[in-house]
Amino acid sequence: MLRFLGRGSAFADEHNCAYFTAGADLVLLDCPMSAFTKLKQKDLKAYENIYVLITHTHGDHIGGAAMLIDYVHFVFHSKVTIVAPSENVRNDLTFWLSNLEGCGSDWYAIKLASDLKKDWMGEAIPTTHSEQLSGKCFGYRLSIDGENVIYTGDSNTLAPFEKYLHPGTFLFTEVSAYKTEVHLYCEDIKETIKNYVEQGIHVYLMHMDDETVIEIIMEGTGAEFAPLEEDTMNDNGNIMDAVFGITDSLYKDMCMNKSKDHGLLFSYLTKLSMTLVNADRASFWKWDKRKHVLWTMTAIDVDKIEIPDDKGLVGKALRTEKTVVTNDPYSDPDFNSNVDKQTGYVTKSVLVLPVADVNGNFIGALQLLNKLDGTGFDEEEDVKKLSLAALVCGIALESETFLQDSHHDRLTGLRNRMGFFYDFGGEFKEYLDPNAGKTMSVFICDIDKFKRVNDTYGHNAGDDVLSFTAQLIESACGDKDSVYRWGGEEFVMVLRDTDLEGAAAKAEEIRVKLMNSDIDADGTTIRCTLSFGVALFDPKKSIEDNISVADGRLYTAKETGRNRVCKEDV
Repeated sequence: MLRFLGRGSAFADEHNCAYFTAGADLVLLDCPMSAFTKLKQKDLKAYENIYVLITHTHGDHIGGAAMLIDYVHFVFHSKVTIVAPSENVRNDLTFWLSNLEGCGSDWYAIKLASDLKKDWMGEAIPTTHSEQLSGKCFGYRLSIDGENVIYTGDSNTLAPFEKYLHPGTFLFTEVSAYKTEVHLYCEDIKETIKNYVEQGIHVYLMHMDDETVIEIIMEGTGAEFAPLEEDTMNDNGNIMDAVFGITDSLYKDMCMNKSKDHGLLFSYLTKLSMTLVNADRASFWKWDKRKHVLWTMTAIDVDKIEIPDDKGLVGKALRTEKTVVTNDPYSDPDFNSNVDKQTGYVTKSVLVLPVADVNGNFIGALQLLNKLDGTGFDEEEDVKKLSLAALVCGIALESETFLQDSHHDRLTGLRNRMGFFYDFGGEFKEYLDPNAGKTMSVFICDIDKFKRVNDTYGHNAGDDVLSFTAQLIESACGDKDSVYRWGGEEFVMVLRDTDLEGAAAKAEEIRVKLMNSDIDADGTTIRCTLSFGVALFDPKKSIEDNISVADGRLYTAKETGRNRVCKEDV
C-alpha cells in the first residue's frame, strides 16, 4: 500500500509524496525536492525501474524530479520514467526537463499514463485545481497489492473520483485547513468523508496545510492521516516539536479568529495534554454545579459523556480537590467501568487533574487515559508536565462560562439578543451569503397585552408567563431552529432550511398551543396569546433589515386583532 515521504502542502517543510513497490518497480506519485532528499538514502539500485507519476506541474509536486533523474543517471547509470497524465502535461514536462533543468533527453524516459502497460496502472483521472493549470491536473486509479486505490492529487472536488469508490476502496485525498478555491476544505468535506467511511471506503488524508486543525475538525469521520514512512514521535525532541506545532496552531487559530467555537480551543488543549504525557485518550470536563453533573467539553477519541458529579474518578477529583492517579482502575471503587463495558475499551491507567478559575474555585477537570508505553501515570512527573495546560484549561473554561452567561437571558434561559448576533457570526454565517443558495426564515412574536398581566397580577406573575412562554416556544424548536428572547415580552425564532410557509406553520402551531394552555402565574391560572410576524430571510439585506420586515408584520398582526400570524406585508 502507499507510504508517504511527506504529506504536507506547498508551504510545509515536507511536501506531499507517496510511493509503493511492485516487484522490481519503485513507483512515486510526484517527486518534490523534500522527497528527493529522502530518496537518496534508499537503496535505489535495488529497483530495476523507477516511475514518477505526475499529477500536475506545480513546484511542490515536481521540484525534485529533475534531481532524481540526474542522480539516477550519474550514480546508477540508469533511467527514471516520468509518467504524464495527458499529452498537454507531457509537453510541459518535456519543455521543463530539457530547457529549464537541462536533463539530457537520453537520461530519462517520458510516457503517457494511457500507454503504460503495468498491472498496477489503472488510469489518470482529470480533476480541477488551480485556474492557471486548467485541464492539466489529475489524480490516479491504481491497483496496489490487489486493492483498488484512488489518489486525488491536488483537487478542489471529489466528484471526478466518486464513480471509482466502492466498499474496500482506498481513497487518498488532499484536504486543507483553510478555505480556498483550489483545495478541499475540511469543514466542507467532513460529512462526505464520514459517509464514505460508513460505506466501507478506507479514507486517508494527505497534502495537509495544518495537521492539528485538520485532525480536530475531521475527528469522528473515521478518516486517518496518510501513513508516513517514519514515526516522528520517537524521541523527546520530536515530542517537543509536536507540542510546539500544537501551540503554534492554537495561537494562529485564535489570532486569525478562524472559528468562534471555543470547543476548538479545548480540543487543542486536550490534544496538547495527550502529547505531553504520551496518553492514548484525553477529555476535558465541565462541572455544572447547579445541575450536579459533569460533562465533556471536548474529548479526544470518545463521544460526549454526561455523568452525575458524585460518580467516577473525575467526580472524586473535584470532591476532594486533589489530583487522582490510578494505574489499576478496575480495583478502584470510584472507577466507573460502564463506558468500557459499552465500548470495549480497556482502561489501564487514569490521571485526573481538577482545574480552577482565577479565584481558586474548581470548575472542571482534565482526564488522561492509558500511557502508551504501558508504564502508568506518575503523580509527580506527569502532573508537572500537565500543570500549565490544566491552568490554561481552567482560565479558558471560566472565559467560556462568562461568554455563555452573557449570551443567555437569566429569567427564561433562552439566548438573548447578544447571542442572536453572535450566532449569525458563527453557525448561521453561511446563510448570509447570497450565493450559497441557503433558505432561512425568521419570526418575531409578542405576548398580547402583557402589560395588563403585570398590572393585574404583579411582576412575579409576569415573570412566570414569560418563562412558560419561552419554554413552550423552545419545545417547538427542531434541530435547525433557534429561539431568542428579543427583549421584554418579545421572542425571535430563526428557522434554518425552512421556507416562509414552513415558518408560518411553526408559528401557528405555537400560537394555538399557547392559546390553549393554562399558565400558573404566581398562584393564579391565566391564559395568554401571541401575535407573530414571519419573514423569509433575504441574504441581500442586513440582519437588522430582515428583523425589521418581520417586526412590521408583527405590527400588522397586532393592529388587525392580535392572536394571529402575519406572513405578508399589508
